[in-house]
Amino acid sequence: MSAVNEGTFAALRGQLQQAAAAFADGPNALEGILLGIVDDVDRAVREPLEIFPVCHHSPASALAMARRLREKRPKVVYLELCEDMAPLLTELRNCRLPVAVQAFATEVDGLPAEWAPLSVVAPITEASAEYQAIAYALDTPGVELVLVDRSSDHVFQWQENEEEAAATADPDAPPAEEEAALHGDAVGVEIGDLRPRFVELEEHLLRHGRVRHWSEWWHQYVELPLGDADHDTYRQVMLLIGSLFRRLAPGEAHRIRVDEDRERYMWTRMRQHLTATGTDPADALYVCGAFHAASRVAEFGVHGADTFDISAPSGTKWQHGLIPSSHAAIEAQFGLAAGSVSIAATQWAKNLRRTRVKPYRLAGQAGTKAPGKTAKADAPAAVDPAAASDRLSGFLRRPPVLDRLDEEELLGWSVEIVRAARRNGYLASTADAIAVFETSILLAGMRDRAKPTPYDFQDAAVTCIEKDTVPGRRDVRRLVEIMLGGDRVGQVGYDALPPLARDVHDRLAPLNLKLQQRGVQRALLDMASRPELRPCSDVLWMLRYVMPHGAARPIMGERKLGEDPIQESWDLALGTHQRALIELGYEGVSLEQVLEQRLRRTAYGPQATTATVLETVEDATLYLRSRRLADELGRHALEVLATERSVDGAPEVLRRVRGLLAYYRTSEPTLPEWIESFVKTGYAHYCTLLPTACADDDASVGQVAAMLGFLFSMESLALSLGCDRNQLELAVAQSHPEDPAKIALLWAARTQLGHLSRADLRARCAELLANPLVVPAYPRYLSGLLHALEPVPGLADFVVEAVSHAFAQLPDPVLLPWLPTLITTLRGGGADLAPLLIREAGRIFPGRLAALDAWVPPWRADPAPAAARPSRDRAPGPRGLPLLAAHPAACEAVADLLGCADPWQTAEPAPAGAALLARHPRSAEALEALLTTR
Repeated sequence: MSAVNEGTFAALRGQLQQAAAAFADGPNALEGILLGIVDDVDRAVREPLEIFPVCHHSPASALAMARRLREKRPKVVYLELCEDMAPLLTELRNCRLPVAVQAFATEVDGLPAEWAPLSVVAPITEASAEYQAIAYALDTPGVELVLVDRSSDHVFQWQENEEEAAATADPDAPPAEEEAALHGDAVGVEIGDLRPRFVELEEHLLRHGRVRHWSEWWHQYVELPLGDADHDTYRQVMLLIGSLFRRLAPGEAHRIRVDEDRERYMWTRMRQHLTATGTDPADALYVCGAFHAASRVAEFGVHGADTFDISAPSGTKWQHGLIPSSHAAIEAQFGLAAGSVSIAATQWAKNLRRTRVKPYRLAGQAGTKAPGKTAKADAPAAVDPAAASDRLSGFLRRPPVLDRLDEEELLGWSVEIVRAARRNGYLASTADAIAVFETSILLAGMRDRAKPTPYDFQDAAVTCIEKDTVPGRRDVRRLVEIMLGGDRVGQVGYDALPPLARDVHDRLAPLNLKLQQRGVQRALLDMASRPELRPCSDVLWMLRYVMPHGAARPIMGERKLGEDPIQESWDLALGTHQRALIELGYEGVSLEQVLEQRLRRTAYGPQATTATVLETVEDATLYLRSRRLADELGRHALEVLATERSVDGAPEVLRRVRGLLAYYRTSEPTLPEWIESFVKTGYAHYCTLLPTACADDDASVGQVAAMLGFLFSMESLALSLGCDRNQLELAVAQSHPEDPAKIALLWAARTQLGHLSRADLRARCAELLANPLVVPAYPRYLSGLLHALEPVPGLADFVVEAVSHAFAQLPDPVLLPWLPTLITTLRGGGADLAPLLIREAGRIFPGRLAALDAWVPPWRADPAPAAARPSRDRAPGPRGLPLLAAHPAACEAVADLLGCADPWQTAEPAPAGAALLARHPRSAEALEALLTTR
């Protein structure tokens, strides 16, 4: 570390005072700000514990870090990162960068419940100073890495306090932003957020720098000048920038207070470690963001005040792991320009080739190339304190170094972008490559740059190649980003995966697929010839349930109750959705455990309905084959049903109960106790709600039809379990709907109960058609009859007759607007209603067109002539005797069964039961009446 004294920046102070005086006469605010910045830098460089300021994902910071670590060789590295993430850093060697260290909590204790699940991520790339520090500390014997930033739990504790304080301070002010942005669904933490918090300052820098966004300004005016700077120059310039952005932050007092609490937290942790281990501060290095390096808190430094009390963590249980990250995710998390992280990675590689600095890489890490031949690091040389004192004055006075135009590199970019554009459908040619080359130089000159930057080249490519439309999926701007590095996506290695993820890979090993590879892979499962693939099928169906859409998608095959799969085809993208698979490992140690937890969470949730719980029962049977869990959830469904006071879920309840009943009747010797209780309770429940639902305008006709369908289809089972049919009859008698559709539905129910004959039902429909005042509402009655097919499928022939009458007699102004309603009704119940109607219509209507002219509808056919029908005025006697005499075998069987031995009453051979029938004619008469009506 460079030795300094009190007069280190005296010359710089004098220059800044003169500059401030030039803007105003006498002391002014600008002078105070400028001198305060110098004081911040002076204070940081005089600290015994060397502070290394960095900017997140900065190649210049990473290069300076690698160079400084080889020079200083510190024994302890303090890193600004959540202290609870330390155990995971050793697993980075099993990953391909970029990845993110994650802390995850599904259930919260002591924090707002609506925040769950909680997630904190810290992305790490190779071109970052933090990775260089981690790699050095983990692979160098005798070096200790200590994370000193607030824990993941404190991130959310302070966020809660921050929102409360902001609301108390100014109710009209917008909620304060967390320093970390969102990384997917997680809160992101970063090392070195270095961006102006003064909007006017950022706009001023962008306008005078002639750039479009902050990432481009930083690349042009900080990254490139500091790429070749020595350690002292780099350090003092970064401290200067951090102090400038810190002091020029009007309206950010609350956010500054949170940052200061973080700095107190980190310095407290460092002093505790130094005291506990006896480490010499000169042998340590503190790596933090430049914003925090220019701190002014009283706890600053190894000799600072010990006045900060760290609060105890909440009762939330945190899980930790590594998840894949990407350049695009990092850009979205920290608000960077698209492609800036990829450009930074390219600049990192160029810096290494130019400076021949050997970077640190974790031994055995996937995706890292062995470094090429680099200059051997020299032993640390003695530093002259006078020579290494004030580097800021010379840096600020020095004119910008103009890089020579690298024509070979620019030509290569121009040719490559034209080649990529042609592959993506653009009509680009060699002339376009020349135009891009010349335009890049022109734009750089207009922006006072001798050498075009990647951003200049990107603008030139868009100007010269982009047309009115994009022929493919990618536009030219995206093609340039891919060409300059692309959106690199990291990968977590098998050894660094949680136990659940490793178990999934092991159980799917028989498929012989590279499951960690990104992209979609097709898996073919022929369980008939390879029964050992059945466990793979079970795993895939569970993954489909718990993973995001697209991770495991069935192409052929389905899983239904009571069916065994024979062949299946799947599209798998587990490598693409590796983060989701890893996060499953935070919820349990096996896929079955996670699925069971989610089913319980769904069934016992505050918004759970009877239909929802029955769905979990079906899923537990399908995916887990767990009778224990299915019975438990079924008993809970019974409890939920008893508390429901609406019929919104009646159609779904009916469908699922029917399916479960059909499954248990075919696969189990007896029905489960819970489903018998459910049918019994549901019968009484829907009988009670039926009159209210019929009169309620909010209850649809489909819901009432589903209630009646439950009552009629479950009636035999309910009666066998002790229910009383009088409940249903009373419920129907007490129902007085006003909606025409519900009225027709109730007519069908009364027909099913025997309270209304078909002849009366037909007469009522004819009366409606004959009344001109009711004709406009007749389609609504028909809609009710269509829904009646759910509870009373035996009325299918009558519904076909009623619909035929409607098409024949309704006027077009009434019929045509009703047709969409008819189609919608059939679509809504298409699984059952449409096939039933089509089958019945096929039975009634002629099958050939030629027979249509002579066809007479059954409901219009003339009844049999009176002479052909038996007269009801004939002499009294057993009218069924002639029929029975013609079929003596039936009489003989009945007589033998009843033990009748009466002799024949006629001379001719006659049935032995003739005398019996003569004494008891009512049976024969009933049989005759039945056959006559048929």
